[in-house]
Amino acid sequence: MLKVAFQGESGAYSQAAAVSFFKESIETIPYTTFYDALDSTENGRSDYTILPVENSLEGSVPESYDLLLTTKLNVVGETYHRISHCLIGSQNLEKIDTVYSHPQALGQCRKFIQENHLKPIPTYDTAGSVKIILELNKDNISCIASRKAAEIYNVPIIKEGIEDNPNNYTRFLVLANKKKEKTSKDKTSIIFTIKHIPGALYNILEKFNANSINLTKIESRPTKSTPWEYNFYVDFEGHQDDINIQDTLEKIKTNTTFLKILGSYPRAELV
Repeated sequence: MLKVAFQGESGAYSQAAAVSFFKESIETIPYTTFYDALDSTENGRSDYTILPVENSLEGSVPESYDLLLTTKLNVVGETYHRISHCLIGSQNLEKIDTVYSHPQALGQCRKFIQENHLKPIPTYDTAGSVKIILELNKDNISCIASRKAAEIYNVPIIKEGIEDNPNNYTRFLVLANKKKEKTSKDKTSIIFTIKHIPGALYNILEKFNANSINLTKIESRPTKSTPWEYNFYVDFEGHQDDINIQDTLEKIKTNTTFLKILGSYPRAELV
């Protein structure tokens, strides 16, 4: 049976995304941090890690992007998972003044939290926040997590669907020690750092345009080593073994100080 690592507790959205992605019987293994989950796969304690990288309402998950820079694993898949948040607790809404959850979940439910005058308290995980309110055992507290998490820990759901927008999806990447074979609908993810010369980024993007490669995402993150220097994360259609992509990657090297191919994998459809 495949072992899939994820960050969080049982009932976390990452766990649900893993079950949905593999469509077969898997063993999901919870870890406290993203780093620990990736490390388990790098060192053979699990076969895959599933990693949330961006949300349609709150944007990128910075820690995930930073870890993609250093991991030895290859991206072999992606999936979009619909996120539906529940307010969970033992009392009705009128008696609650505090809500616990992961920062991303709190952000995705910002309007509901503000309208109900709740004090948001960030935690390490959505499902973990259910455990927290159980341990605290106070009447005035609640948490935001999935219906599954409420069922696992047997805590009542006060209100369902409290996210600000129903079009709430999180994109997850699946990573492994192996590479993914080529298919007819692939996507490739890379990271690069540009030289500090005029037109460096333009010259790189122009190479993609010249070879008719469709960019699906570009994001910058601080390098951490040099102030005001950035790594660029780019997703584009096609496989790294395609001739035109190999040609493009070779050409852009002249304008980069660092280039890493994260992997090529089948494009996921938003359903």
